[in-house]
Amino acid sequence: QVQLVESGGGLVQPGGSLRLSCVASGVTLDHYAIGWIRQVPGKEREAISCISITNTFIYYAPSVEGRFTISRDNAKNTVYLQMNDVKPEDTADYYCATTPFEGCTTRLYDFNSWGQGTQVTVSS
Repeated sequence: QVQLVESGGGLVQPGGSLRLSCVASGVTLDHYAIGWIRQVPGKEREAISCISITNTFIYYAPSVEGRFTISRDNAKNTVYLQMNDVKPEDTADYYCATTPFEGCTTRLYDFNSWGQGTQVTVSS
């Protein structure tokens, strides 16, 4: 059974940093492209970052490019999202998800396993 567990969320001040983690069990993450998706309260989920199976292709949404960094540690079966210079508009629930496609995707229906999410609140 595939299980993804996100952690690292919390309250952070504008301009601060957080690192989200996504630990997998029941699946080897290096067989999948991984996405980070966020959902702002009252809005639809948005794929904000994705890393391909071979790590050769990485996608960032324009809203986070230059501030967020996605990476993976296959030895730990973990994917990370380093969030720097966070803004109040980054406040959301953050989810990691796997897709069997070799490359990256921003189509939410392409992601077949999801974590339960971790909440990030950016506020002073």
